[in-house]
Amino acid sequence: MKYTAPIIAVAGLTAVLSAQNATPDWPQWRGPNRDGTLASFTEPRAWPESLIRQWKVEVGTGYATPIIVGNRVYAFTRQGVNEVMRALDAGSGKVVWETSYPAPFELNSAAARHGPGPKSTPTFDHGRLFTTGKQLWQKAAPAVQPIYHTAQSALVDRGLVILHVGGNNQGALTAFDAATGAVKWAWNGDGPGYGSAILAELGGARQVIVFSQQNLVGVDAANGQLLWQVPFMARATTNSITPLVYGQTVIVSGQGKPLTAYRISKRNDQWAAEVAWENDQLQMSFSNPVLVRDAVFSLSPLNSGQFFWADAKTGNTLWRSAPRQAVNAAIVRAADYLFVLKDDGQLMVARSTPGGFEPLKTYTVADSATWAPPVISGNRVFVKDVSTLALWTLN
Repeated sequence: MKYTAPIIAVAGLTAVLSAQNATPDWPQWRGPNRDGTLASFTEPRAWPESLIRQWKVEVGTGYATPIIVGNRVYAFTRQGVNEVMRALDAGSGKVVWETSYPAPFELNSAAARHGPGPKSTPTFDHGRLFTTGKQLWQKAAPAVQPIYHTAQSALVDRGLVILHVGGNNQGALTAFDAATGAVKWAWNGDGPGYGSAILAELGGARQVIVFSQQNLVGVDAANGQLLWQVPFMARATTNSITPLVYGQTVIVSGQGKPLTAYRISKRNDQWAAEVAWENDQLQMSFSNPVLVRDAVFSLSPLNSGQFFWADAKTGNTLWRSAPRQAVNAAIVRAADYLFVLKDDGQLMVARSTPGGFEPLKTYTVADSATWAPPVISGNRVFVKDVSTLALWTLN
């Protein structure tokens, strides 16, 4: 059964007017630059023994990350058969506005333990929120869906909303006009993966880089022309990682696939994506990495979960933790600190020092599973668990 109402990436794409014109703090998936990093963060004079919970509200299920725009928090969730978009006051948690629509569908049994979503994070850009609400435009539902349903979050660039629509073995990486929804370009060489697209300049070209169902691809951001692709398919067809750019390389991994960097280059008008290095001791499944200078930090699913540092230049393992750390960890780098939210509701804070991971403090911030990344904004930490959204503060 397909969706009967618009939703990003599966049944449609809708833009809504924002309630704010303020500069966004965390406006999209993985933050301002889609790399899990905040450039600035003012640490407290002393890290508290516990965080202060300012508010906690029921919002519904799903793994979509809340986004922060000025004094508004936007939460995209499911309640019953409806998908719901809410704007909440960041200070009080009170609902400013909300909208919903019916979105029934049949979930693949292999993904049942993670629920029906939504797993796609909204994107805020130039006064519009791309997901659902006061409708400006929408696109019709594709005829097919990804095997495990969609988890991609829209990339907005220079007036284009870019998303890989479609489903199993059939789809198109598509750029829609942000104002009208008109299709500006599309690459239809593969079905969609589950990781979200990023934008980077490599080899002198602005590129959209994303996992498709069976490949890692780079297309021209202006016209969608395929520049390069390499075969890549994680175990059980689960390409889920958002690529990370380091210099002229793209760092990726997946279930059953080694941590790998591809060097992207153009020679004699021909694009190439060549393996710069591989590390078969390390993998990433669903835990997206962050970059700290010349090192990569993430959680490997091997040995029941091991945190690791890898050299971004060579791929060499710099450090690995003891086994059995977590099933999943959502990682945010805020200046010189790492905020690591494990799936059991434990938030660890540590200095972002390559070669080790020694938490300064560990805080309990949820009573149920936490798969959405925490959102850091000033002294505020927003946490989404199975069905609630909470604001915690450092002082």
